[in-house]
Amino acid sequence: MLGAKDFAKPMDLRRIRHFVTLAETLNFHRAAERLHMAQPPLTVSIQKFEAELGTKLFLRESTGVSLTPSGRAVLIEAKKLLFHGNQLRESAQGALDGTGGTLRVGFVGSATYGMLQKLLPLFRAEYPGVELILREATSVAIMSQLEDNSLDIGLVRVPLLQPSRATLVQLERDEYMAALPRGNSLAEKGLLHLSDLADQSFVMYAPTHAAGLHSTAMLACQQAGFIPRVTQQAVQVQTVLALVESGLGVALVPSVMQRFVSDRIVYRPFVDFPSAASIGLALAYMAETESPATKKFRKLASREFPPSSPR
Repeated sequence: MLGAKDFAKPMDLRRIRHFVTLAETLNFHRAAERLHMAQPPLTVSIQKFEAELGTKLFLRESTGVSLTPSGRAVLIEAKKLLFHGNQLRESAQGALDGTGGTLRVGFVGSATYGMLQKLLPLFRAEYPGVELILREATSVAIMSQLEDNSLDIGLVRVPLLQPSRATLVQLERDEYMAALPRGNSLAEKGLLHLSDLADQSFVMYAPTHAAGLHSTAMLACQQAGFIPRVTQQAVQVQTVLALVESGLGVALVPSVMQRFVSDRIVYRPFVDFPSAASIGLALAYMAETESPATKKFRKLASREFPPSSPR
């Protein structure tokens, strides 16, 4: 009889495979051939398996073997164990070669205006076994989560002003354009000089949580000869645009945000925006702990968004 100690012993999947093969063929010689092993070791393996379970699984007959009632019951569970054992091996192998497992991706909201829509379907098509977990956050939060291993990879706005151990790969260069409430007098112009905004009320990025966008926008205005009069602050670009829609001021936004269409916002390009205040989107990852799936996502992103190609 089996006791608690017997159930606590780990099962040898090799012996379970031997048992299932013999149960399917009901012949030691044919089972040994299918398993690519000699018959005597197979006989020993089956005897040890029966000893572990404390019951006979086969009736030995002159024409071969047949399953006992215990053998028929064990066969059902043995096939399940082999299936899950194979699944376990495939999961481990998938994580090892980057074709399986989980990939945690952090992204800023403005990455959803083109970049994510391009990368995610391609990655899923090429690596369907990888489960993607997507988390929207600020660039500051994404960099922090990369360092504490809460994320594997991030799509962040650059420049970043905080020091970090993460590696950055620039994917997309961008430039600011003006977002104006439709009733604003500047909306009638086709092209703007940055100095045209000197007398406007600004919706500006919060310096703590959107430091890169804040610093580049402030630098550009100062190089144009004025300090913007800030009436509202926000963290996310989408929130900035919502405040512009409400008529609370004008804003400098990445040009990709033109895809955010609203009948209450007009976008206008600049003829003289300083190159020193350029912005963009970059991929961030921890090189020393990079997983195979992270590497595959990084390579796909670099292939689809060559750093030399402005967007």
